[in-house]
Amino acid sequence: MNPRRESPEVTIVMPCLNEAETLAACIAAARTGLDAAGVGGEVLIADNGSTDGSPELAAANGARVVPVSRRGYGHALQAGLAAANGRCIIMGDADMSYDFSKIAPFLEKLRAGANLVMGCRMPSGGGSIDPGAMPWKHRWIGNPILTFIGRILFKCPSHDFHCGLRALSKEAFEKLDLRTGGMEFASEMVIKASLRGMRIEEVPITLHKDGRSRPPHLRSWRDGWRHLRFMLLFSPRWLLLYPGLLATLIGGIFFLRLLAGPITIGHINFDLNTLEIAGLVLLFGYQMILFACFARIFAYTRGFLPAKHVLSKAFGFFTLEKGLISGGLVLLAGFIVILFALFGWASTGFGNLDPLDTTRTVIAGRTLASIGIQTILFSLIFSYLGVDDKSQHS
Repeated sequence: MNPRRESPEVTIVMPCLNEAETLAACIAAARTGLDAAGVGGEVLIADNGSTDGSPELAAANGARVVPVSRRGYGHALQAGLAAANGRCIIMGDADMSYDFSKIAPFLEKLRAGANLVMGCRMPSGGGSIDPGAMPWKHRWIGNPILTFIGRILFKCPSHDFHCGLRALSKEAFEKLDLRTGGMEFASEMVIKASLRGMRIEEVPITLHKDGRSRPPHLRSWRDGWRHLRFMLLFSPRWLLLYPGLLATLIGGIFFLRLLAGPITIGHINFDLNTLEIAGLVLLFGYQMILFACFARIFAYTRGFLPAKHVLSKAFGFFTLEKGLISGGLVLLAGFIVILFALFGWASTGFGNLDPLDTTRTVIAGRTLASIGIQTILFSLIFSYLGVDDKSQHS
C-alpha cells in the first residue's frame, strides 16, 4: 500500500448537486493542480443528492465520493471537509468557475503558517472577473457590501468575503466547529476564523464563467439576506448593544430632565407626553442591551465564540444572587416611588388629582419597577445559560 495515498497532503473538496456537465473537467483540473504543486492528494466529491449521474461520473474519473443526505451547501461541505484525509484542504465549487489547476499559491501560504487562505476575485484584492462570470448585483452591490461589513465587524483582512475557493488546514477546520447547513456556511467559516484570531491570508484569482446550462443554486436576495443576518447575529454589538446604549443614553437624559419639569424651546413645550416617550426609549434601550448580552452568552456557550472571550470571566463574576439583589433594589425603589404617589392620592381622599402633580412620580416609579423586573429576569436566564460553563470551570 502506498503510504502517500493513505495520508495525502492535500484533499480537494467539491460540493456537488447535479454537476455532471462540469464535474469531470473540474476533477481533471484538480489533478493537474496537484501535479503542478508536486504534492500527493485526493479529490473528494461531497454529493448532495445528485440525480444526473454525478456520483458515478466522479468515481469513474478517480474521485472519492461521499454521499451527503442532508441538503444544503453547508451540509455538503461539512461532510466533505470532515471526510478529508489531507492535512491541507482546498474547497471550491464544481462548476468550472474556479481553476483548480492553480492551487499552488494556496498551499504555499498554508505551509507558511496561514490557517485559512481565501481566494479573491475582486480587483480591490488583485483578482479579476471574466465577462459574464458574476451578475452585476453580486459584483457591485452584494459582495462589496457584505465584504465591507465583514471587514468592519470582524476585522477580517479579506477583500472578497464570499469567495468559494479557499484552503485551510484540517486542524483549523476541526477547531472552527462549523454548524450551519446553508449558504451562510461561507460566512461562518470566515467569521469564526477571525474571532479566534486565526491567520487569514488571500490569493488573487480569476473567476470564470461557469460551464452549466442550468440556473445556479444560489438565490441572490434570499441568500444575501441570510449572509447579512448571520453576520449581524454574530456581532450583537452593532445589531443590539451600540443602538441600545445610544437609546438608553438619549432616553435617559430626556427622561431625567423632564422629571424635573417641562422643557420649552421657543413656542414648543415638551412635557408629560414627551416624558412617556423618553421612558419608552430608555426601556427599549435597556432591553436591547440585555438582548445583546443574551446573544453573546448563547454564542459563547454554544461554541460560536472562543473560550477566551470576556463572557467566560463574566460567568465567574456575575452571580444569580448579585443580579437578584441589584434588580430587587431597583424594583423596590420603583415601588417606593409609586407608594409615594399613592399616599399623595390618599391624602386627597382618593379623589381627582391634577395630572401635573402626580403623573411624573408614577412614570418614574413605573420605569424603575420595569428596569428592576427586567434585571431580575435577565439574572435568572443568565445564570441558567451559564450552568454548563460554570460546571466546566469549577
